[in-house]
Amino acid sequence: MPALNRVQLIGRLGKDPETRSTPNGKKVANFSLAVGERWKTAGGEAKEHTEWFNVEAWGRLGEICQQYLQKGRLVFIEGRLKTDRYEDKGGETKYFTKVVALMMQMLDRKPEEEPVAAVEEEQAGYET
Repeated sequence: MPALNRVQLIGRLGKDPETRSTPNGKKVANFSLAVGERWKTAGGEAKEHTEWFNVEAWGRLGEICQQYLQKGRLVFIEGRLKTDRYEDKGGETKYFTKVVALMMQMLDRKPEEEPVAAVEEEQAGYET
């Protein structure tokens, strides 16, 4: 049976990317992304809601995110959802869903007027 796990988001970074290396030297960048929506109720009242997503970018894409992205930047992220699990201090199993980025495109310009860039992960063999 065919399956599809794809998500596309446009939002602003909630914090600067944090990068770490795995024991085998692979780079991974993590950052949060705020995606907002606005609407009016039937009574005309303006409402707003922000959904936060945790994003993980591996390899060269992670390195580029670390180099060019910073808190407040507007980006387009395409990737897949992944749910990890862990045990808390009390031994209870907790679940954590994140977006594993496969492509990133910067949608705004830095003050230095750097060009907008699009980057795709060159390989599907990232670590999980």
